[in-house]
Amino acid sequence: MLNDAERRALRRALEIAADPAVPLGPNPRVGCVLLDAHGRVLAEGHHRGAGTAHAEADALNRAAPPLIGATAVVTLEPCTHVGRTGPCADALIAAGVGRVIIARRDPNPIATGGIERLRAAGIDVELDIPVDLAAAAAALNRGWEHGLQHGRPLVTAKIALTLDGRAAAADGTSQWITGQAAREEVHQLRTTCDTVLVGAGTARADHPSLTARRGDGTLHHRQPVRAVMGTGHFPPLPGGAGEAIPLRTHDPSAALAELFDRGLRHVLLEGGPTLAAVFLRAELVDELIVHLAPTLLGGGRGGIGDLGITTIADRLDLDLTDVTPLTSPDGRTDLRLTLRPRTT
Repeated sequence: MLNDAERRALRRALEIAADPAVPLGPNPRVGCVLLDAHGRVLAEGHHRGAGTAHAEADALNRAAPPLIGATAVVTLEPCTHVGRTGPCADALIAAGVGRVIIARRDPNPIATGGIERLRAAGIDVELDIPVDLAAAAAALNRGWEHGLQHGRPLVTAKIALTLDGRAAAADGTSQWITGQAAREEVHQLRTTCDTVLVGAGTARADHPSLTARRGDGTLHHRQPVRAVMGTGHFPPLPGGAGEAIPLRTHDPSAALAELFDRGLRHVLLEGGPTLAAVFLRAELVDELIVHLAPTLLGGGRGGIGDLGITTIADRLDLDLTDVTPLTSPDGRTDLRLTLRPRTT
């Protein structure tokens, strides 16, 4: 069980692990805070990307010895493997740390084993973490963990719909279906993914920038890679933001494989109904976010393209995991629905 100082330290470790200057993949984001016997912070550190010091080593390097009996609070199990840097578990043992609090076990079979190594060295290891902090630690590296398990990026599809399921009016106009709050949330969502993907048709028709912007129009510090999937001609994406990648294929598996090989671990689909349908038919959507507007069109383009479903028995069911109202300054309230395709 964690005391107040340890809970504060874990919150801080999660905060620094999520530093917007740190790339989202292919390495995990990790934070570490060192405490003395009285719960005072000795040092903190975090991983800054491939080839840089791990969080534990970063914190140890910033702390003044001796550290005998100190507590290390880390967001991910200290590693045991030798790569570009040495094993973090061994570094903690060598420093004389007496207690290690771990928010999440490492799912990487190459790196796991730090808990056992620390305990074998006589160090007290605490894994009993408050539910909210454990959830935050899990969310911190969703894409990275998904990549370890599935060998492809995590895919989140985002669509905006009217109550009658329309994404655009009969004349093709679609700005703006949702209110300001929902639109601003989309830009925030882009900062949590390392890739935004649209189809070539959307690129040709809308000339999207696919940048992550604040409410005042300025760019967020973290910008996603911007990918366009399809063949034929499509215009280059505007410069001045994240890298732009053309994916010359109509195959969603091939597109994800190329992004994964580039070290990208979380893809946000923001294309039109056709792109969403392509990924849904291929069973490659892991999460669906729907911004549902309290308005009706009665006609126009549907939000999802043809899924090849001809009978109700073959419908694609989803599990609703969250419903959140999004209220704009003008008083308009949209709903954000978060869903996952049902697997059983």
